[in-house]
Amino acid sequence: MFWIAMYTYVPTLSPYLSYRGLSLDLIGIVLGSYGFVQLLIRFPLGMLSDRWGKRKPFILLGMLAASISCLLFIIPGSWIWPLAGRAMAGLCASTWVAFTVMYANYFAAEDATKAMGNISVMTVSGQMIGMLLSGWMSDGFGKDAPFVLGAVIGGMGLLLALAIREPAKPLHERSGISFSRIQSVIRTKLLLRVALLSLLAHCVLFITMFGFTPLKAEDMGSSGFELTLLVFAFMAPHALASMFTASWFAPRFGNWMTIGAGFLLSAICTVSICFVHSIWLLIMTQIINGFAQGLHIPLLLGLAIRDVDPQGRATAMGLYQAVYAAGMFAGPFLAGWLNEGWGLNSGFALGGVFGFMALLLCVLFYRQDRRIQLQTVAQNHRSM
Repeated sequence: MFWIAMYTYVPTLSPYLSYRGLSLDLIGIVLGSYGFVQLLIRFPLGMLSDRWGKRKPFILLGMLAASISCLLFIIPGSWIWPLAGRAMAGLCASTWVAFTVMYANYFAAEDATKAMGNISVMTVSGQMIGMLLSGWMSDGFGKDAPFVLGAVIGGMGLLLALAIREPAKPLHERSGISFSRIQSVIRTKLLLRVALLSLLAHCVLFITMFGFTPLKAEDMGSSGFELTLLVFAFMAPHALASMFTASWFAPRFGNWMTIGAGFLLSAICTVSICFVHSIWLLIMTQIINGFAQGLHIPLLLGLAIRDVDPQGRATAMGLYQAVYAAGMFAGPFLAGWLNEGWGLNSGFALGGVFGFMALLLCVLFYRQDRRIQLQTVAQNHRSM
């Protein structure tokens, strides 16, 4: 319900903002505000959750913010209201820190990656349901209908969230995490690596399907059904890949190989959008792109907390999500600026550059880890 409420309007958002009379650079600002708010508050929110040792209040706040954000969009008049609505959605998304940490706490520490794979499937499923409803609601009931539906579902989610019970915690965790432990968490090497990669991944994601790809489809004259089909073409392979990334791909090919393959395919598909002039070819790019992003995004999420104990996971997740929120902001903001001056395809070219940058980082991290492994083996051999 959390993700359905926030994504009932995402496929129609950039066309809706264009319908409201916003220029491409203003659309980029509105889209980017979602990530900018998260950049500011996700990390402090994670630290606060760890300090209090509580997750439920933040989940309640998230469901409430989901409903309010949808209602702000449908206030007529100034472009300030859509900006406020998208910023409120950023506040809502920031509380996902509490959702992920509470869910992970139901699993053993060594199963953190598996847990994040599970919750990634739920995330993508909710996003897909919301986005599939979007075009149908807009065509059948008017351009404001997706926002009204999102507000209703958010309200229902808020009522359900009242029944959540915090999982029991060991006695030593009940007083919250210390500031010295917080400093140790944010220096975790793996956390910083995957946060940087996730920043680039979300630049690509929020330039493409969650940004300007629907506007590209509208420029081709796509109907509401075709827009719905485009969403399904991206989200279904994304969900499928998310189900098997941690359990099948990563154990066989390794973390960095799996993540790197995802970035390579995503970069190629994003650049190819520049040369597509048919809605069916655009759909084909999104089938591959959805699968590719399902390879790396869930795996990065799991790795963010793999080396962190449960007491510090909200801090780690808050830092991780705050860093990738910079990509949610920077991606559409920079793409919107480029699109206004050089046309819609320039933003997709930028997205491709971000994807190839991430691929190079994966190669670098793989080589560094491989070098350390070889040195460890050599030292153990000498000690024998």
